Amino acid sequence: MFPYLIAEIGINHNGDLDIARELISAAHGAGFDAVKFQKRTLDLVYPQDELSKPRESPWGSTTRAQKQGLEFDLEDYQAIDAHCRKLEIAWSASAWDMQSLDFLKQFDLPFHKVASARLGHLPLLKAIAAEGKKTFVSTGMTTLEEIDAVVSIFQKANCPFELMHCNSTYPMKEHDANLSRLPMLRDRYQCEVGYSGHEVSLIKVCIAAVVLGATSIERHITLDRTMYGSDQAASVEVSALPNFVEVIRATTEMLGTADKFVAKTERPIRDKLWLTEDLVAP
Repeated sequence: MFPYLIAEIGINHNGDLDIARELISAAHGAGFDAVKFQKRTLDLVYPQDELSKPRESPWGSTTRAQKQGLEFDLEDYQAIDAHCRKLEIAWSASAWDMQSLDFLKQFDLPFHKVASARLGHLPLLKAIAAEGKKTFVSTGMTTLEEIDAVVSIFQKANCPFELMHCNSTYPMKEHDANLSRLPMLRDRYQCEVGYSGHEVSLIKVCIAAVVLGATSIERHITLDRTMYGSDQAASVEVSALPNFVEVIRATTEMLGTADKFVAKTERPIRDKLWLTEDLVAP
């Protein structure tokens, strides 16, 4: 079975609905299974002194202005929902706070995604688990003990979940990938484990993750890596998305099965070259 492919649009739309639509269309055209955004209530996620700090951006000169410029409102999400329904591609958004989670309920999303940065927000995790929807949980910048607590919440709620190995640096250096954690997490928690990547390279880390059994792959996507934004450089440009999907699926097919048997394609060769006198009695 192919890994579930999530195109993380996140905030790479830069507050522009037309860019968001273009990214959705590109992900759909390439064959991704879903696209994902991020939803925050700024005053609940960030301290006031952080929001007041000077920060130059296309939207103003404070951190609040910058972050507010990257947030979509109800009308924007209604347009996103309509576009995704038209293309028949799933979409979701990472809720960073309780108010954002309530906001997203009106769209009856097919799955939830918990960002690594919110694994310490236990009330939010419990509220997400209470909905009982499949939830992808990124595990960047966390300890095993912290992941234990998160897994316990979803298990007690009988909510299906999938962990996603992740390194929370943007961009991530390839030697920091630590992909051996995928089978470790799978063995420790007896659950499916995917990979959420923030590397600059196009696909080789993701290929290795698939070889190690990743059941989902999430990558940020962008129109252009040089665009304004903290996530753009760690994203895959839309022009490369079709090749990305093709290689991931080809890798899955090449892994095949561990069952050993004579393949149908080998039969004619065997019949021609395998002679009974070649057999040596023990």
